[in-house]
Amino acid sequence: MEIWDAYNERFEKIENKELIRGEKIPDGLFHLVCDIIVRHVDGTYLLMQRDLRKHYGGMWEATAGGSALKNESPLECARRELYEETGIISLDLIEVGKVIEPKNHSIYVEYLCVTDWKKENIILQDGETMAYKWVSKEELINMHKSELVTERMQKFIEELK
Repeated sequence: MEIWDAYNERFEKIENKELIRGEKIPDGLFHLVCDIIVRHVDGTYLLMQRDLRKHYGGMWEATAGGSALKNESPLECARRELYEETGIISLDLIEVGKVIEPKNHSIYVEYLCVTDWKKENIILQDGETMAYKWVSKEELINMHKSELVTERMQKFIEELK
């Protein structure tokens, strides 16, 4: 069972309130999700292909990430998810924004990781991802919307232009 902290729309943790993955989140409450965009020092971006068994299976995503566990800060969550999904260890994560998604009761904290990690040393997480590739800024910008998973990523790509 995965337990999360509950937050309000002002990104304030609600004391003594827990949320459980898979259970309906009450109106007015949110859980924290961290996404990490990985850019290599050579300017390329890491894309990972979602496992076919997942929602949006087979599509590419430009982030590693997931839900923060109970008592986990956004930065701790981002570091853990980055490591779990890519094998990358980084202490240099830069927060680039927060997005509230009321329809799925989520607050997303977006990070950028600029790394010199060896490109061939990416480790995929079983059940999460099935392939990866490094693409240029131009390739990322020109990817068709049907290839990338989320609208948040489309907004990020628009900001790159």
